[in-house]
Amino acid sequence: MEALATEAQAAGGGLAGRIRKRLSDKTPVPFEVRLPDAEVYRFGDGEPTFAVDVRDRQGLLALTHFDELRFSEAYINGSLDIEGDMWGVVRCRETLRDRHPLHYVWSRLAPLLTGQLRTNKDAIADHYGRENAFFLSFLGPTRCYSQAVFERDDEPLETAQLRKLDFAVNACRLKAGDRVLDVGGGWGTFVEHAGKQGIRVTALTLARPSEQYLNDLIQRLRLPCEVHFGDFYQYTSPQPYDAIVILGVMEHLPDYRAALRQFQRLLKPGGRIYLDASSYRQKYSKPTFIARYVFPGNHRYFCLHEFLSCVAKTALEVHCVYNDYHSYYLTCREWAKNLEAAHQEIKNLWGEKLYRIFRLYLWGSACAFDSRSLDAFRLVLEYPAVRGAGRP
Repeated sequence: MEALATEAQAAGGGLAGRIRKRLSDKTPVPFEVRLPDAEVYRFGDGEPTFAVDVRDRQGLLALTHFDELRFSEAYINGSLDIEGDMWGVVRCRETLRDRHPLHYVWSRLAPLLTGQLRTNKDAIADHYGRENAFFLSFLGPTRCYSQAVFERDDEPLETAQLRKLDFAVNACRLKAGDRVLDVGGGWGTFVEHAGKQGIRVTALTLARPSEQYLNDLIQRLRLPCEVHFGDFYQYTSPQPYDAIVILGVMEHLPDYRAALRQFQRLLKPGGRIYLDASSYRQKYSKPTFIARYVFPGNHRYFCLHEFLSCVAKTALEVHCVYNDYHSYYLTCREWAKNLEAAHQEIKNLWGEKLYRIFRLYLWGSACAFDSRSLDAFRLVLEYPAVRGAGRP
C-alpha cells in the first residue's frame, strides 16, 4: 500500500492535468478522484456528484489510459470504486476511447467459423443462462426485458410496460383462439398477457432457465400456451401463425434476410409481425464492454434502415414505425434504480462483480438513449393476403 501511495503521489498532479486536458474544460458534471495517498482532485464547478476511489495500481492505470473498457474492468474488479450518482459517471463516457479492433474482428469472424446457430446458442446461454431471480430483481412486475411505452415520465414502469403489451396485441389484431409465435419468450411477459385473453402463444427460447420459468408459469396460470426450446432460424411449425411477436430479440437476429424468410414461412397471409428493439445507425457498432461482459457473440443493435431495405425485397409490408428512444431511456433508468435498490441481495446471491457489470450496463444504456446515441423502435409488419389488389 505504501508503494502504491508513493506511485499515486508521483502520478497525481500529472493525472489531474491529463484529465482536465481530456475534458477540455467541458466537464459534464462535477466530480472528484481520490488517490491512495489521500490526495483528492476535483473537476468541474460545484459540489461533486460522484467520486472515483482508486484502490490499487490497476485502478490508477485505468484512469491514466482513458479507455472505456479498461475503466469498466477496473470498476467491476474492484480496482476502482464509485461513490455517488452513477448518472454523472455515465455522462462522462464520451471522454473515454473505445478502440479494440481485434475484439471487433473476432466478433465478426466467430459466427463464420462456428456457425450462426452455435454463436446464438452460446451467446444466449451466457447472458440469459443466469438464474431467473437475478433478472426479476430489477425488471419489475411485468418481467419485460425491452422498452416500455411511457406517456409521462413519472408514471410507473408497470403501467408503461402494459401499454406496450396492449399495443402489440392490438397492432396484431389478436383475439381469443389466435395462434402467436413469441420469439424469445423471456420470463413470460407476452405469454401471460396474451394467454389470459385466450390467445394461444407458442414461446420460443434458447435459455434453459427461461424454458423452465415459462413452463411453470403456463401450468400455474393454466394458460393456453406452450414452450419450445430452439433457435428461431431453424424453427418449423406444421401450421402457420396468425402473428409473430418479438420483444427485444431482434438484436440477437442479425441475419435480417434469414429472419424475414422465416417470418414469411411461419406467418399466415394477412398476419402481422410486431417487433421492438434498441437501435443504432451502424449495424456492427457495439461498445467493447457490452460485447465482452453483457452480450457476447454477434449480438447487434437493430439497424432500421438496413432492415427496411431487406423488407423491401420481400412480400412483407411496413404497417407502422415508432421511435421509442425516450421511453427506453426511462425504462433503463427504472431498471437501474431497481438494481441499486436490490444491491445487497444481488451481492449476497450472485456477487459484487455481476452487480457492477449490470450497474454500468443499465445506467450506460439509459444515458445512450437520453443522448440519442441509441434509438429504439417499434415496428409492425404485415404479410398481405392479396398483393396489389386495387392498385393501378
